[in-house]
Amino acid sequence: MPVIPKTREQQRFRRHLRVRKKVSGTAERPRLVVFRSLKHITAQLVDDATGRTLMTVTSGAIDTGKKTEKSLAVGKLIAAKAKDAGITKVVFDRAGYQYHGRVKAVADGAREAGLEF
Repeated sequence: MPVIPKTREQQRFRRHLRVRKKVSGTAERPRLVVFRSLKHITAQLVDDATGRTLMTVTSGAIDTGKKTEKSLAVGKLIAAKAKDAGITKVVFDRAGYQYHGRVKAVADGAREAGLEF
């Protein structure tokens, strides 16, 4: 019986599940989740204990720069919002994406703005 190849989305979802087995967020240390689409990037802080999204930042609101520069700005913005809410430590969830390019830029921006991973 032939093996049916999986789509990229299905492969990423399986990778995300593997990551999620090990990474979980709490109220003191929420999970910083990155979602990457072709045009935009989104970062969320999630408390998995209560199942709530604490805050979200997307690159749709940022007008200037290339996608990687916008990703860096998203990381800085989510870190600034988190610091205002009293959050200094997070757990990074790359959501099945390779830690490279725009995903890495979000993490670098959050670190520059003072979040600890």
